[in-house]
Amino acid sequence: MSTGAAEITDSNGYGDPSDETFASAAVAFGLLASSARLHIMWVLAQGDSDVSTLGSRVGRALPTVSQHLAQLKSGGLIRARREGRRHVYSVSDPETLAVVRLMVEQISKGAIPGSAPSRD
Repeated sequence: MSTGAAEITDSNGYGDPSDETFASAAVAFGLLASSARLHIMWVLAQGDSDVSTLGSRVGRALPTVSQHLAQLKSGGLIRARREGRRHVYSVSDPETLAVVRLMVEQISKGAIPGSAPSRD
């Protein structure tokens, strides 16, 4: 669906993405707006993992971790495969991790003023 708006290119050669692209990005950022889901993504950046390992690493109950995994999976940010009786999770797109890493590192360095850590 086109909005009819002309694409504008800045001096660096970046064009404005479509409204649909921004809407999809907002959904993805919404999924990452939870400290638990960010932590899960951070752990998965280090390698594939099952729900028990993720629960231990992020310090959450397994049902809670499972719910977060289901949300990340339905949003297309992670995928699951079966290995015997367990599901092993991995990141769908490694470039998504670059965004997560950058944001977490910038906040850790205090480079983003007014960003206060919270636990949800």
